Amino acid sequence: MDNSVVVETMKDGPNLIPGPLKLVDAHGKEVVIDRKWVALCRCGQSNNKPLCDGTHSKVGFKSDEAKFYRP
Repeated sequence: MDNSVVVETMKDGPNLIPGPLKLVDAHGKEVVIDRKWVALCRCGQSNNKPLCDGTHSKVGFKSDEAKFYRP
């Protein structure tokens, strides 16, 4: 079985990750988000960080073209 995680970067929007997803904060607190997809903020303006709340469209966030890390 393929256990790889897929992160889909939306143009001028969030990163989408298939759920459910467990988030761990800097203090080790865990939160499970039980959704089909989890949207993570890229614009830095969400009022619900690290989750996207759609603010990117209100502030006119424009993303650079995707640049991928190559090992």
